[in-house]
Amino acid sequence: MELFGDVAFLARLQFTLIVAFHFVFVPLSIGIGLITAIAETRAYRSGLPEDADAARFWVKLFTTTFVIGVASGITMEFSFGTNWADYSRFVGDIFGAPLAAEALFAFFLESVFLGVLLFGRGKVSPRFYCISGWLVWFGSCLSALWILIANSWMQTPAGAELAADGSKAVLTDFFAAAFNPTTGLRYFHVITAALVMGGLVALSIAAYHYLKGKNVDFAKKTMKTGIVVALVATCALFVSAHSTAVGVWEQQPTKLAAMEGQYEDEVPPLYFFGWVDEQNEKVAGLGLPGFTSFLATFTFDTVYPGLNSLAETEQYGDLDTSELPVNAIFQSYHLMVAVSGILLLLIVIAIIAVKTGKIQQWKWFQKLLVIAPEDQKRIVTLLDLGSLSSDLLRKIHLDIM
Repeated sequence: MELFGDVAFLARLQFTLIVAFHFVFVPLSIGIGLITAIAETRAYRSGLPEDADAARFWVKLFTTTFVIGVASGITMEFSFGTNWADYSRFVGDIFGAPLAAEALFAFFLESVFLGVLLFGRGKVSPRFYCISGWLVWFGSCLSALWILIANSWMQTPAGAELAADGSKAVLTDFFAAAFNPTTGLRYFHVITAALVMGGLVALSIAAYHYLKGKNVDFAKKTMKTGIVVALVATCALFVSAHSTAVGVWEQQPTKLAAMEGQYEDEVPPLYFFGWVDEQNEKVAGLGLPGFTSFLATFTFDTVYPGLNSLAETEQYGDLDTSELPVNAIFQSYHLMVAVSGILLLLIVIAIIAVKTGKIQQWKWFQKLLVIAPEDQKRIVTLLDLGSLSSDLLRKIHLDIM
């Protein structure tokens, strides 16, 4: 129980629980925001009462996730000061800027037009009301951009330098800091994952109504919308996965090595599953030879540096491989990949079920779809935890560019 007497461990544990809870609702609001905007557009074009009722339902669902996300987000921001006061003082001039911009430019946009959706029906023109739905979704995406700018800067700092006395990081180029080498990659990957979640939530809700045998028209339309959003977003997600792998290889090689449990220089395989023996620095598992190399370079014979080699370089000289949670990173990464593949399979089966007219008869599949978004929550949470892994690997070593 000595671990629970460690103040740093307790601070990390508390912050992890806050972030994990908060990050469930962030992708939910982004994904559901798109479904809401589509529902509002359908209601605007058709003018049918049942489509308007469906749009109201999605507005209520989005509002619920939005409110919980805001409340937990405020708690998380306070934790930067309570748990990581020294760090906040050191990077506050830079890290605080995108957080403030998120509130001023994104949160206000999102909340103002959400107010229109909640209280403006019948009081503003139908066209403006429909546009408000899209502006709410745009605001949620813009909000995610500012947060990911802050997160990306911690991963790949740019546009800053140390103060003369070495007491803090000073912003020198706002655009270089905001659009640092991994901002675009990380934003593309997280947003596409969030949209996959939105599509799966739509599939889940449609499947629930099929199971209950009610609101069949709503279920049919929602199922089709969910399939289109989830399929397009999933295809984009795999494209972003490749782009992210390239970025990790170029900017954070320690993270890539840990993701595959690689201690020595080699052409790394892409493991389906495995276990990292951290003491002997070996991986026991089943994988495809050279496919991690292909993922990042489109070749099957690129030799990647292992953690031991990287620890001998000047940039990562403070890295102690014996203290790294390599197996935890390995398992979370491969679980994310596995769940992504399973969800793609579910989407393909959903397409077949709808095309063949079997969706109402396949009760087993309806039950499976009801729980599918829970798996997607794990994906986006693991994506966020994966983005934090470089901090563990680099021991909060800031390489100010």
